[in-house]
Amino acid sequence: MTKKIVLAGGTGFIGQYLQQRFEENGDEVVIISRRAPHVSWDDSEAVREALEGADMLVNLAGKSVNCRYNEQNKKAILQSRIDTTNILGEAVLACERPPKLWLNSSTATIYRHAEDRAMTEANGELGSGFSENVAKAWEEEFFSFQLPNTRQAALRISIVLGGDGGALTPYRYLTKFGLGGKQGSGKQMVSWIHVEDVFRVIRFIEEQEALEGVINCTSPQPVSNKVLTTAIRRAMNVKVGLPATAWMLEIGTFLLRTESELILKSRWVLPERLLQAGFTFQYETIDDALSEILVQSKSASHL
Repeated sequence: MTKKIVLAGGTGFIGQYLQQRFEENGDEVVIISRRAPHVSWDDSEAVREALEGADMLVNLAGKSVNCRYNEQNKKAILQSRIDTTNILGEAVLACERPPKLWLNSSTATIYRHAEDRAMTEANGELGSGFSENVAKAWEEEFFSFQLPNTRQAALRISIVLGGDGGALTPYRYLTKFGLGGKQGSGKQMVSWIHVEDVFRVIRFIEEQEALEGVINCTSPQPVSNKVLTTAIRRAMNVKVGLPATAWMLEIGTFLLRTESELILKSRWVLPERLLQAGFTFQYETIDDALSEILVQSKSASHL
């Protein structure tokens, strides 16, 4: 049976992948975006019409955090998440037949820097700082809406790996040019998930009607930065990778107009609720994920 899926902020890497996979399943996909020809965020009635009778709403909207954290960008990062979530919440309230399920993107960065133990939904400690505070405000805005006919879940998504456009892209470039060694101490943990498993998690939550609230969306086998960079070099058949110290990363990320926090923060997060509910990951290990991604990339480069 064809389902109506609404992807809010669905023009980025994850959104484009989800659109393709939903449409392959025969579903109708409606996208809300600031780009034509999609439904515009500025047209409240069009947003409401898009949500009317939808089976599922997936919100991925928000300015990319891959930028310098100056005051202008910090304000835009926060407001882009709060404002779009508020628009969607008001539109859902205005629907006669509201979406059955609303999945709102959040981030695994909400937890503190952790090199001592893993963070789960039940025992994770939330961090304090710009990124963590944005995540907390985002979830607070989402759950402020009381929606009796719409199930709500916030997906604390980790680093998403996939083909072109995924978080793996800069690592691949560094590795190709011999700079794919550990970054900083290399001990910081990297929680990750293959983009196909993001799609599968969404479908799983849709089917499991008891799942709501906060859900960690990440592989059950996070790795250290040193293990990750070694695995990437092995998958790419690159023998040598020069390491980058913390001060080198500060200079490099400044020149690239981004933040070293994106590399140096230790995100050690486990998907406890998904595992308890019986979800199985297609790409459970980093080697499985890298093998699939790099094979697909090689195939695409020969087309």
